[in-house]
Amino acid sequence: MLLAEVVGTVVATRKEQSLEGLKLLLLRAVDVDGKPSGATVVAADAVGAGAGEMVLYASGSSARQTVATDKRPVDAVVMAIVDQWEVGGQTKYKK
Repeated sequence: MLLAEVVGTVVATRKEQSLEGLKLLLLRAVDVDGKPSGATVVAADAVGAGAGEMVLYASGSSARQTVATDKRPVDAVVMAIVDQWEVGGQTKYKK
């Protein structure tokens, strides 16, 4: 699982039929301090996340192991909305 911030949405009016009904989010990976740390990724949303939220996402074959993405051609899925995280006993992020 990886940490990311939801920075936007992706709309695709024409897509593979098995992707119908999936909300697509644009994510930017963050480091343990919540600072941007990598590339952006498009992920299917399995939990109802929204712009500005910190989330956990999985990629690769793990992305197809949620109820929302089972047997669908996705490579990344948002599977949790983060409330807070701590590093070394220090709170680094709190919703």
